[in-house]
Amino acid sequence: MREIVHMLVVLSMICAGSGALLVNLKKATKSQIEQQVLTYVQGPALLSVLEDRDNDPIAERVTVGDVTVFPARKDGKLVGVAMETFAPGYSGDIGVMVGFDVAEDELLGIGITTQTETPGLGTRIMDPGFTGRFRGHDLDSMQVSSKGGDIDVITGATYSSTGTVDAVRKAIETYNALKPEIQKALQAS
Repeated sequence: MREIVHMLVVLSMICAGSGALLVNLKKATKSQIEQQVLTYVQGPALLSVLEDRDNDPIAERVTVGDVTVFPARKDGKLVGVAMETFAPGYSGDIGVMVGFDVAEDELLGIGITTQTETPGLGTRIMDPGFTGRFRGHDLDSMQVSSKGGDIDVITGATYSSTGTVDAVRKAIETYNALKPEIQKALQAS
């Protein structure tokens, strides 16, 4: 009986020590992981969406509510913002970086940040021929053509196309809901 208690105590100490080590390791690497995601996942999509700017949107990002907003400035004036949203596709969530023109209230464009869609079929949502359909689009009528909108889905990749449009619609809803707060936060920074 004494041996069993001893083994339980030793095992509990090992588990507690391992747990504490993992928690501290996660805390220690959190900022490096965030920087890697910004640089190699969100960054390329962000920079393609916010092309006409003279600032660093990644360095000037602000958090409004629970949304990270990336500003685009030209000659010191706010000309656009971008944010990332997610929606389900065929094989998992599709991450989309959506850029907004703050003066015209239209889309600057989109960039796909993450996806696990079927190679060669669903991954065509990343092609400029599809993502280009969103550039200059107004914020009111964002929907796939089968549901009354004007965005044609990619043949054979309906779920992926619809997931992308749903992520853009979610970004539009977030932008419209947070627009005054975004303007206020970015003027203060």
